[in-house]
Amino acid sequence: MTTPDGLPPLRDVIRAAGLTAKKSLGQNFLLDLNLTRRIARAAGPLEGVTVVEVGPGPGGLTRALLLEGAAKVIAIERDERCVPALQEIAAAYPGRLEIVAGDAREIDYAALPLGARARLVANLPYSVGTPLLISWLKTSQWLHG
Repeated sequence: MTTPDGLPPLRDVIRAAGLTAKKSLGQNFLLDLNLTRRIARAAGPLEGVTVVEVGPGPGGLTRALLLEGAAKVIAIERDERCVPALQEIAAAYPGRLEIVAGDAREIDYAALPLGARARLVANLPYSVGTPLLISWLKTSQWLHG
């Protein structure tokens, strides 16, 4: 069985990779593509937009953002166990997914290749939401998009 993007269902990807959500990282994997597509649409029209996604995990929301038309997704992932799943998505969407391995709290957002139109989309754990929001508000690129 495949999904609208031609990739296997996320549940199968997670099972094949032996992934489990780590409470210490505040992870929860959104498996329902209908739900993640709804979240992606809530970000507004994505055509021509670069989306920075924080904590994509195995890529449930990432896939939805790409399906909904994001020109590019820059996925910032701290958990190296999830990178192979993200690389599979990148292969299915050549040139549209950039994976940044690292902690979102330590990323220099001003150095990211955002282009003229950029948005932040994330399914964040509460513990990092406030420090990230404050950091993002200090990055001038977000004030002009």
